Amino acid sequence: MQNIDFPFHIDSTGQTATTTNSDHIRDMICQILFTSPGERVNRPTFGCGLNQLVFEPNSFELIATLEFLIRSSLQQWMSELIEVADVKIEVNDSTLTVLLVYAELIAGNMQSAVFTKTI
Repeated sequence: MQNIDFPFHIDSTGQTATTTNSDHIRDMICQILFTSPGERVNRPTFGCGLNQLVFEPNSFELIATLEFLIRSSLQQWMSELIEVADVKIEVNDSTLTVLLVYAELIAGNMQSAVFTKTI
């Protein structure tokens, strides 16, 4: 099955760029992490809202809140595709780094990905 690559672009052959299932899942995770609830018109609950918490004072409570938001959002939107094994958060000034370890349920393999957002 071919998946449209994110962000949308045209490949070297002039066709819509496609990607593998693993990359498509990673792209979907990125969209969930960095989309704020209410940002999508037809899906008002889509996203984590991590961007809104980057400027909060760094604390154990903030890290726990971020981990909960990530786990619950991924469970809600991607429970048929992945199972989250571990989430690690780093907040430095205006940079948010998320290390995510997850199992792809269809392929049956473990993946790890780092997502970084600077605001």
